[in-house]
Amino acid sequence: MQAPDQPDADTSDETVSTPTIDRSEDLPAMVAELRSGDPGSHELDCLATGIYFESKGEPLAGQLAVGKVIANRTHSGRFASTYCGVLTEPGQFSFVHGHSWPHVSPENRQWQTAVAIAKIVNRNLKDSIAANALYFHARRVHPGWHFHEVASIGNHIFYR
Repeated sequence: MQAPDQPDADTSDETVSTPTIDRSEDLPAMVAELRSGDPGSHELDCLATGIYFESKGEPLAGQLAVGKVIANRTHSGRFASTYCGVLTEPGQFSFVHGHSWPHVSPENRQWQTAVAIAKIVNRNLKDSIAANALYFHARRVHPGWHFHEVASIGNHIFYR
């Protein structure tokens, strides 16, 4: 008898696909499905950490946008090519001290949401209205940047 996830002998030439999340699914449903205390890898832990400390009190769309900024930076050629590298670049994220940050309990619900958002960003499962952004800041801050504003979500303004 074969395991339930193995193809039958007569269908072994067929491609076995892993379950995926429908891109049209709404963000809250995706987060509920992917919520977990364990990111699964060091890089996803870094991405979830950035999302958590920069946007844990923001709407899900704002958390997604923060995650996309971190991911966009890895592909831009102007920043480090890994999530951990982006977060530990000097002067970029205020919660980072050297190459470390405060510990967060995996039982923390906001952490679990950040992990879900990190998975969504990493797998490119959902687009953000701040899709091309490379920078963001809180509304209370006025950095005097001359970048093109692409979105305003919750307490953050996003720029390209």
